[in-house]
This record gives sequence, structure tokens and C-alpha cells, in this order.
Amino acid sequence: MTAAKKPATRRKTAPPKPSKCPDCDGNGEITEAVKVGTRKGRITDDHQTGLCLTCWGSGEALTD
Repeated sequence: MTAAKKPATRRKTAPPKPSKCPDCDGNGEITEAVKVGTRKGRITDDHQTGLCLTCWGSGEALTD
């Protein structure tokens, strides 16, 4: 006797991963140099991080 064939099941495909934000490289944060001085704005060696305004900190590129 042969075994009964089972019907083939469909494989579930994973949803596509969202692409990374081009400005923050998927980090969600952007590093800016600190400027000192009123007129010339001399750049110092210090940096500060802030929320990426392109993706609002999610790290995912917008889909328009």
C-alpha cells in the first residue's frame, strides 16, 4: 500500500523590510557639530545628537 499524498501547502513569505532612512542610515539620530561664537560660528570638536527630522526617529525611509 502506498501512503496517501498530502496537498502541498503554500509557504508564507515575510513582508518586505522597510528601507533605511538616507539621512541617518537607519539610526534615527543625527550628529551635528557644535558652533561657538556670534558672527563666525567657529566649529568645535564637540558634537550633539538629535532626532532625525526626515524619519522622525524611526530609522525607516518614507514611502511616498
